[in-house]
Amino acid sequence: MKDPVCKMEVNEKSQFKSSYNGRVYFFCSAACKQSFDKNPAAYVK
Repeated sequence: MKDPVCKMEVNEKSQFKSSYNGRVYFFCSAACKQSFDKNPAAYVK
């Protein structure tokens, strides 16, 4: 799966994750998670 912010490959073992609209998203870094958390609608279709 891909980090929705930077498009890097990540897996479910990542410590950085957020839920949005009933779905869990995983991130490569805290910075990507923070960007997503500020405006999740900008990163999901």
